[in-house]
Amino acid sequence: MADLVPAMTQIPETAATFSGRRVAFLGKLAGMSRKDAAALLTAAGAKAVERPTVDIDLLVIGENDLPIFGEIDFPSAAAFWIAADGRIEIIQETTLWERLGLLETQQRIQRLYTPAMLADLLGVSKAIIRRWQRRGLIRPVREVRKLPYFDIREVAAAQKIAQLLAAGTAADHIERQLASLQSLSSCVDRPLEQLSIIVEGRNVLLRQGEGLIEPGGQMRIDFEKLEPDWLPELVESSPPKTRRSPAALVDLAAEYEDAGRFDAAVEALEAAAADLEESSELYFQLAELYYRSGKAELAIERYAAAIDLEPDFVEARSNLACTLVELGKLDEAVAQFQAAIAIYPDYFDAQYHLARLLDQMGRGDEALPHWEACRFLAPDDALQDEAAERLAVRR
Repeated sequence: MADLVPAMTQIPETAATFSGRRVAFLGKLAGMSRKDAAALLTAAGAKAVERPTVDIDLLVIGENDLPIFGEIDFPSAAAFWIAADGRIEIIQETTLWERLGLLETQQRIQRLYTPAMLADLLGVSKAIIRRWQRRGLIRPVREVRKLPYFDIREVAAAQKIAQLLAAGTAADHIERQLASLQSLSSCVDRPLEQLSIIVEGRNVLLRQGEGLIEPGGQMRIDFEKLEPDWLPELVESSPPKTRRSPAALVDLAAEYEDAGRFDAAVEALEAAAADLEESSELYFQLAELYYRSGKAELAIERYAAAIDLEPDFVEARSNLACTLVELGKLDEAVAQFQAAIAIYPDYFDAQYHLARLLDQMGRGDEALPHWEACRFLAPDDALQDEAAERLAVRR
């Protein structure tokens, strides 16, 4: 069945007609329920069938159950041979969403997530999401005004990372193990999204048939929890020539951040910044660290420095506004949200927080256009319903 890999991975990324086609799903969908996906296909003129049989035209593989090495587990030998002959088109779930237009348009079912949306979904901080992005554990599918967007594949990957970190696994351990998984096959570029990975405590296991294996062929991998006291000091008690390089200090700041030692992370990154060229990303990272270490005023200074270097940095403006709200500087916060929206009107986070803030300030009429925008930009039904309820109250 490995010969079927090209059929699944080389589908042209062009718009496809669904009229009259019979479509089946295999595995669990990450983006929505099968019922919702079937409704979308029906609206597009296709018919969703319950099981992959020999008379289907299109087989969609759920992102949560992508097969290892292309070994698709067909329910029958007949369906396998029909697919092998090329009479069944096989695509990944994300390709289906692209063909239906869900990943490129602001429709009711929106499946692109900003760092704030993803953080809220997983119950972690925005800084954590940005940290995973910098490490390459998740990758945005697009960036608008330096604002990253993550698709449903990255949501699934982030959920697995969150499970591992919650169990005490260190981020660099996760990276090494994912690299090991990737070495299993030249076809595997993103192991968290392409392989059927089982997270069990601090262990990562691969599902293969009925069994579970580790990347090296053993039964399982045990990660060791990194204790905070393993981290080296910022400056070694040795001659000045051994002082760490800016690149090493940046890495050290990341290690401190992973261990929850935010003051030490700030110290390391500030030391690195003294010898590095100014950059909006560096100031943004420092602002996030200052905020997480409880120094909101210093966070505001660094967000402002990032914006001075790059006025279109909409996420820095939005985060600055949120920090200003916490300090009770509401008028300043409104101005920053408005500036972010003027630069990028489709920025849901800014529209949503500004709408709530204006309501809080008793400026409900001004909030109306922002709630209206939220109705179309919200990533899920709950937020769309909240926007609709706010609009109904005011009208």
